[in-house]
Amino acid sequence: MTQQGVRWTADQVLALAPDAASRKAGSKLGAAGPWSEAGSSDEGTVWGLCKGSGSKPYQTVVDIADTAGPAYKCSCPSRKFPCKHALGLLLLWAGEDDAVPAGQAPDWAEQWLAGRRKRTEEKRAADASGSPAAADPEAARRRAERRAERITAGAGELEQRLTDLLRTGLASAEQAGYGVWEETAARMVDAQAPGLAARARELGAIPSSGPGWPVRLLEECALLHLLDQAWLRRERLPDGLAATVRSRIGLPGSADGPPLRDSWLVLAQYDTTDAKLTTRRIWLHGTASDRTSLLLSYGAAGRAPELALPVGLALEAEVSAFPGAGQLRAALGEQFAPPGPTTARPPGVTTEQAAVRYGEALRDDPWLDAVPVTLDRVVPTPDGDSWQLADADTESALPLTPAARSRPGLWRLVALSGGAPVKVFGELGHRGFTPLTAWPQAAGEPVSLC
Repeated sequence: MTQQGVRWTADQVLALAPDAASRKAGSKLGAAGPWSEAGSSDEGTVWGLCKGSGSKPYQTVVDIADTAGPAYKCSCPSRKFPCKHALGLLLLWAGEDDAVPAGQAPDWAEQWLAGRRKRTEEKRAADASGSPAAADPEAARRRAERRAERITAGAGELEQRLTDLLRTGLASAEQAGYGVWEETAARMVDAQAPGLAARARELGAIPSSGPGWPVRLLEECALLHLLDQAWLRRERLPDGLAATVRSRIGLPGSADGPPLRDSWLVLAQYDTTDAKLTTRRIWLHGTASDRTSLLLSYGAAGRAPELALPVGLALEAEVSAFPGAGQLRAALGEQFAPPGPTTARPPGVTTEQAAVRYGEALRDDPWLDAVPVTLDRVVPTPDGDSWQLADADTESALPLTPAARSRPGLWRLVALSGGAPVKVFGELGHRGFTPLTAWPQAAGEPVSLC
């Protein structure tokens, strides 16, 4: 990874972009024209000066060797990380060998690198010395009890709201509008149950959302009722399911599972945003353990999360699982080397086996939206006005979700396949399959579809 001869692909670079606009703008800067004094080092540093609208060029430097993923510094005013200049520089570096020659980093780049690595060492030393003494456990227990009481009161209030809706009929939801559910969500926030608040807002968006909305509303009401009742009866649940309920309600948890060291293949990375938060999801596959794990990272609205791992690379690291039956979320622990190239691919299943896997996962977590699945030997095929992934060896197929059908990634998948079978990683839920990454059947680099 840190050797001069090892370079990423353009897809791996563009997978780091915080949004589509940055991806497009960065692609335009991936040529030598706007760059001067670009260079790289064997230690994993890339730098360069990019001509902008002002008299002074922007100073851009990327630390590729950082074990937490690439780190960026640019003198431009953008608040996106990485900015278009950092993406353009990495694309230039990933292209022709002589576009970014080896050399000695300039002083402005060295100063930033030295300061960053000093802070990293200080943090590691602080972590190694141990954390401060834990807070009073009795006070923590009383706080947890008070919060549980507020959540229980909120769950009871939400149950009454669902009862009223069913008594008056689903048509009343269309007449009442979104405001009623927004008010209900605000009450759940007051009850310190953000998971219930999010689901209440989702209910408010269903009425008048298209054909079949009453059925979708009834399904979501049933799931919310099930979550309410599970919380109210949590003492009777198995430990794993009780932990899942607490997570779905919105109670914080910690990754207390034993650390698992493996060579983790980065399967996919994508962001979702709302008015307040950007959530980054990174799927990993342990090449030795055959375990799939999900890393979540967050950034304030308008800012990309710090953790970034290029798709298709592998990193030697430890991950620790969060509690909960069937939960795949994990925390990234100690990393022993930066992400590097690999020829590893995840094992695939048939479309029929994927459907069975989703059904089994719902036993442990009925509120699960989707499960990660790698499909082996599937062909993207039109199905009327929609698309599906047809199994090349059986007569079964999985439909693509409406969101997947509207993404440019669908056409990248079709072009990669060309009518031949491909391996595809993605998320399978009740609305279909969302492809995230694909590999050609023969040897070749993965293609990000996000």
